[in-house]
Amino acid sequence: MERITVLLADDHKAVRKEFRQILELEDDLEVVGEANDGHQAVAMVKKHRPALVLMDVAMPLLNGLEATRQILKAAPGTKVLMLSAYNDDAYVETAINSGAMGFLLKQTCASCVCAAIREVQNGNTFFSPSIPSRLHKRNGKP
Repeated sequence: MERITVLLADDHKAVRKEFRQILELEDDLEVVGEANDGHQAVAMVKKHRPALVLMDVAMPLLNGLEATRQILKAAPGTKVLMLSAYNDDAYVETAINSGAMGFLLKQTCASCVCAAIREVQNGNTFFSPSIPSRLHKRNGKP
């Protein structure tokens, strides 16, 4: 079984630690590094070439949205799954426009995070359950 390599990018060490613990319980997921700001995330992607980056939106020095743009330019094969404590449609839309393939709220359950990583790695999008219906309603879709 080929493992999905993941870079964790969040400015809060406790959040990175929690996600690392969740992912390390899965046989098919491997954390290859941790970044505490956007610049570090971009540099680590260039060095480690992870399959996926679990990226916080709000980070110092370079936010997750701009880091996502730079990562996808430098390593187009890397996928980005955006992560935020904020349930804000503008963040979601900006993340999608930046190239992220999904958006998770930080309070998402552990099994959902793992499922999201697998879905995005398979080329699909994934959003926390409350997000897609809100975006469709906002865009005038049923």
